[in-house]
Amino acid sequence: MIASPSEKQTVRTDMGPCPVVRTPRLLLRPHTLEDAGAIAASLADFSVSRMLARVPAPFHRQDAVDWLKSQANSKLPDWNFAICDTDGSHIGAVSIELRHGQWHLGYWLNRSAWNRGLMTEAAGAALKAFFERTPESAIHSGMFSDNPGSLRVQQKLGFAITGCRDMFSVARNTMVMHIDTIITAQDFVLTVRK
Repeated sequence: MIASPSEKQTVRTDMGPCPVVRTPRLLLRPHTLEDAGAIAASLADFSVSRMLARVPAPFHRQDAVDWLKSQANSKLPDWNFAICDTDGSHIGAVSIELRHGQWHLGYWLNRSAWNRGLMTEAAGAALKAFFERTPESAIHSGMFSDNPGSLRVQQKLGFAITGCRDMFSVARNTMVMHIDTIITAQDFVLTVRK
């Protein structure tokens, strides 16, 4: 489905702190400095970092520490969840961030967690928590055009494509075709496994 870009509207920013959310297979919680090693290990894998716009390659532990410290000191209303599996291991991240006056969803998983439906579960849980607090909001997202797995995640959750454009990928150091998407509470389809 192709959606038309939404009109500029007032964005609610009083979301409160990043909550803790549990799903049948995952724990979503705020990041801590102790996550730096796991984040660095995941994002040092070029197959992960190349699908993200703002992540450098190579990615080092200090990059993770710097990002975690910036998040801890941030006054922005963003929610940056650590995705942990049932044994508590950090396997990825899902974020809902306010950028340029619009909410944006971003996410990544360690390659060892791919193809098991975990990102659909994690992103779905984050969206559910967000839309419960602000059902009038829309969330923008997208993926590079060579990332069909991410496109499937967003399709399952109810995102609609709004267009395509070139976007710079820091890890690839080049422009890459990006598919832009949007979702509203009305379009959201909860897909967390029962």
